[in-house]
Amino acid sequence: MTNQSIVYLTQDGYDKIVAELKILKEVKRPELAERLKEAISQGDLSENADYIKSKEDQGFLEGRIQDLEAKLSNYEIIEKKASNGVVEIGSTVTFTQGKSEPKTFQVVGATEGNPREGKISNESPVGSKLLGAKEGDSISVQTPNGIIKLNILKVE
Repeated sequence: MTNQSIVYLTQDGYDKIVAELKILKEVKRPELAERLKEAISQGDLSENADYIKSKEDQGFLEGRIQDLEAKLSNYEIIEKKASNGVVEIGSTVTFTQGKSEPKTFQVVGATEGNPREGKISNESPVGSKLLGAKEGDSISVQTPNGIIKLNILKVE
């Protein structure tokens, strides 16, 4: 028995995974099965580029389906709660680094982490240090580029 950790998802993240899984199973899988059937009908499989490519695509597709199903087998939806001023998964945090302009990020589970979209993983160096911090706190974070200091301005 494996010890699978909880996958934290926003409702939007959960909906995206469910939608992708539906497309992969109901659209992509049948399309690929048809491509394989077509390639097999062409004969000699050892030198059939369409067959080889279709088998590779099938491996990637099935791997992605397994990955998404694994995430959905042990997930928890991040609920929006009233802010108590303490950073937790689901919180939106505004902070500055030195004299830089304030930046705002939502702390999300690792599956949805994407700083370009304003979402920071709870497992990232910055995200993990933010957890438990409060408005007005200053925290130091070890990053690949050295230690940075963040001043937390607001927690929602």
